[in-house]
Amino acid sequence: MKQTILGAGGAIGIELAKALTTYTTDIRLVGRNPKKVNATDQLFQADLTNREQVFKAVEGSQVVYLMVGFDYNTKLWQQMWPPLVKNVTDACIQYKAKLVFFDNVYAIGGDNVNHITENSPISPTSKKGEVRAEVDKLILDHIEKGNLNAIIARSADFFSGVKDKSILMNTVYDNLVKGKKAQWFCSAKVIHSVSYTPDLAKGTAILGNTDSAYNKVWNLPTDPQKITGEEWINLFAAEMNASNKYQVLPGWGLKAIGLFVPILNEMYEMRYQYDRDYYFDSSKFNKEFNYTPTSNAMAVKQTVEQLALKNVSG
Repeated sequence: MKQTILGAGGAIGIELAKALTTYTTDIRLVGRNPKKVNATDQLFQADLTNREQVFKAVEGSQVVYLMVGFDYNTKLWQQMWPPLVKNVTDACIQYKAKLVFFDNVYAIGGDNVNHITENSPISPTSKKGEVRAEVDKLILDHIEKGNLNAIIARSADFFSGVKDKSILMNTVYDNLVKGKKAQWFCSAKVIHSVSYTPDLAKGTAILGNTDSAYNKVWNLPTDPQKITGEEWINLFAAEMNASNKYQVLPGWGLKAIGLFVPILNEMYEMRYQYDRDYYFDSSKFNKEFNYTPTSNAMAVKQTVEQLALKNVSG
């Protein structure tokens, strides 16, 4: 059964390719410059902003995983996400492929992030959240019409030894490894869930290969521990034998510094994820599949060890 990963080069896509070998050796990796993860992987070069190339990439697939991650820029998201999801859903419908959309929780805003479940209301309070709500609705509308079998698989922010697009790794690990203070946004005293990449990939593979999981929203497996920003910093500092001192960038600070550091300007509208409890609940998945997510402490330990090995070999 051919299973295709659209956007195969990112942190989650690489781990997903490994996880899918439990179910198939017929894996197609699609991207601008795809690289093999497993010996039997088939590489398919494509520009996924091009509708025709999306259709060619999907053709012949039984399951399609949409794992694309655009740069963290509101205008780019507004421009790129809706047509991409439309093209992918159209292609899956034409070729009768199932779709697994790897999603974040930006469509859920305000105090609804205090406890995020599959039933949390679509309630965007940011421009990026509005984009995610739009593409979620597109998929859910197809499901409701019965012309597409699809899964929306949601994740909190994530981390692992692949640091690409991981805010936790960029603000905590990268600073500590340089002997600097870790950084956090708004408040380090409130709960902030972060998912572990290998668990997300395994969870996505499980969902994609479970017929009964389709036409539903799922929160991907994440340690249920209610952990604060300060506790995340303490975990990394302990594993790295580093100081656990940190500085907090207040919401207004993100706006001010964002004039010079574009990524912080993009974070300003997302401050609601950091100035109050942000708890991601995957108990539905954990119970359904009898899955125990990697503990936060073990995930940090494995991440630091993996990066230490990379530094030695590099």
